Amino acid sequence: MASEPDDKLPPQGRFNRLRKLAGLSMHVGTEVLKAGAKQLSGSSPTDLLSLGTAEKLVATLGEMKGAAMKLGQALSMDPDLLTPEVRQMLARLQNQAPAMSYAQVSRVIQQELGGPPEALFKEFSPEALAAASLGQVHRAVLHDGRQVAVKVQYPGIDASMGHDMDNLGLVVKTVSKTSRMMDGTAYFQEFRAELMLELDYRREAKLAQGFAKSVARLPDLYVPRVIEERSSHRVLTLELLEGQTLKDWVTTSPDNAARFRVARQLIRATYGPFLDAGEIHADPHPGNFMVMPDGRMGLLDFGSIKRFTPGFVTANRRMFQQALRLETLDVLGLCREVGFSVELPEAEAEVLLREVLHIAGRPMRSAPYDYGTCDINRDMRNHFTKNAARIMRIRPPPEAMMFFRATGGLAQNLRLLGAAGDFRQVFLEVGALVGE
Repeated sequence: MASEPDDKLPPQGRFNRLRKLAGLSMHVGTEVLKAGAKQLSGSSPTDLLSLGTAEKLVATLGEMKGAAMKLGQALSMDPDLLTPEVRQMLARLQNQAPAMSYAQVSRVIQQELGGPPEALFKEFSPEALAAASLGQVHRAVLHDGRQVAVKVQYPGIDASMGHDMDNLGLVVKTVSKTSRMMDGTAYFQEFRAELMLELDYRREAKLAQGFAKSVARLPDLYVPRVIEERSSHRVLTLELLEGQTLKDWVTTSPDNAARFRVARQLIRATYGPFLDAGEIHADPHPGNFMVMPDGRMGLLDFGSIKRFTPGFVTANRRMFQQALRLETLDVLGLCREVGFSVELPEAEAEVLLREVLHIAGRPMRSAPYDYGTCDINRDMRNHFTKNAARIMRIRPPPEAMMFFRATGGLAQNLRLLGAAGDFRQVFLEVGALVGE
């Protein structure tokens, strides 16, 4: 976190933000092309991004916050694209960014809650505990002595997000006009709607309370309590959880038994609420999971909780249970039930989809399984790249975007932990939470 907060707001104006991103894209794109050319020419392998370029990414995306910063967070999670040093640099975006000043924080709280922090809280730390894409978090104490975390939204971030979405929407619209196969309009609209909803902290408070009910059957997981009287549209106050975020905890060199325990909790936190209650935590970066001193896993940031349609949940639940029983799946039938549309000959589509499920299901079939050598994301990317033209003719429903975001992020976090053990049994435990 920056040690010298200033009064700079996220850059405003659609074209101002577009200019910043365009300049950054040119710089990064040039370096990536040079790296690719060196590899094609037979030179020794070279890093996709240098540390200097990664630092420029962190500075620019951190300043812009919003959707741009979320992009950098996602990039930092992929172990197959970047070196550990570059990923560590980008990981600063996961819960650190240039902080807004205490004067700004105080103004937002005054506007939202009707009084300054000094009046509304017994104690309020002027230094940010964490700063992220939409707001920053401050440690505070209520008048009854309870320790809390107060998330305060950046002024103007709603307009900045809107400008980012307008710019991205223009790109999507242009690309979609070239071919029906490349029409990403429905997916963009789903992404835009979900992202813009995260700006409403009252909604997030309700989602947090609902998610607490969804994990109630999983006592090793914990959702912090919402302090409703100190929450509003742009301020959210939650019970403060003590512990280390996942990304900090892994740097303490825990043994395999501890890493397996935490990996088990991550799987339960992702699939448990989905299979049982039809909702999923769809912002899986490592800053949103906390390893608590009592051994439980604390869950954070509930703005991207996604609730799915009953048909989507039912079909995925059946697919999950049949995969655990090692049954031969009716791949096309199940995918169509989920909401996929298929514009390929059935035999051809079935081969492609069966390979996707085969790659994704490795930990559910094999015991033990070692996530330290897991190649699921890399092999999935290679499969999609090799068969891109045909796979683009198999179209999932828009709501699947957030499901893929959650489960893809889970795979990356499990790779980060690198635990080995009987993960098939873990998936069996999760599957037993609900009937078919």
